[in-house]
Amino acid sequence: MTTLRYEPVVGWEHLPAGYAHPDVAAVAVDSKDRVFLFCRSEHPVMIYERDGRFVGTWGEGVFTMRTHGITIGPDDSVYCTDDAGHSVRKFSPDGTLLLTLGDNAGKPSESGYNGSDLTTVARGASPFNRPTNLAVAPNGDLFVSDGYGNARVHRFSATGKLLGSWGEQGTGPGQFMLPHSIAVDATGNVLVCDRESDRIQVFTADGRFLREITEVQRPTQIVLARGLLYVSELGWRAGQRSFRHGPIERDLPGRVTILDANGTVVARIGGPDPCAPGSFCAPHGLAVDADGDLYVAEVMWTIAGKAGLVPPDCHTIQKLHRID
Repeated sequence: MTTLRYEPVVGWEHLPAGYAHPDVAAVAVDSKDRVFLFCRSEHPVMIYERDGRFVGTWGEGVFTMRTHGITIGPDDSVYCTDDAGHSVRKFSPDGTLLLTLGDNAGKPSESGYNGSDLTTVARGASPFNRPTNLAVAPNGDLFVSDGYGNARVHRFSATGKLLGSWGEQGTGPGQFMLPHSIAVDATGNVLVCDRESDRIQVFTADGRFLREITEVQRPTQIVLARGLLYVSELGWRAGQRSFRHGPIERDLPGRVTILDANGTVVARIGGPDPCAPGSFCAPHGLAVDADGDLYVAEVMWTIAGKAGLVPPDCHTIQKLHRID
């Protein structure tokens, strides 16, 4: 591993009085290094300056309480993936709706999914059934990971025309056990976080399997920046089951892993105390700003808070400053 080092910026977020976000599902950074949080709260999209000063919110009444992925495109358009709303939408930076992907937004496609058990997904279906995230390719095409209820990747044109789809449930090449996030590299290859199989799969733009990266656990988000792959990873608890490794025998904490372009680990961040600064309870999304600082979003309440495994004031967004 390299000597990449980060320190938590404690108290970074200047959260307004009366506001709360027990779950922050995702985070993204625009061209001005403004930070956009996508929250499961009364105020879904919360915006900050890079020093943590609050800018404003939008999206009230627009999304379900299962917000999931947020991506900011090269033109600062904001793409929001609403899991329970079965929708992926494009907005202006101030929240004006610009585009809705798919022909049946708001209605789950027919994949056989029973609504709670991902192993019930019986077939690949059209967009969407609990989609998870979106990536913008260098040529402007849009790729969507779909999702909890569909085990599929969809490719759209920049104007929203469906160009193709691939994937089905399973653990083989080109199969998924919860495609949870997606990224596109500079050559147009597509990287998909196959969360419950503890891997990232790499494809050509038309869905041909190229390789897999297995030095990860339950990958939830992948960001390509500064020639590296930044991956947020949920933890495993003893008694849970990985589709790659089988039964989990001991607790494995959540973390952030940084890999080089070949998939070799160059740094890992996190420790055993889920609520300590710089460690993680439920890392679900991340972003990297122009200075290499990290922002990590956590679904603390969904994963641990509501079960009483961590106190309700455990962090749900952290900034980590790169110090080398």
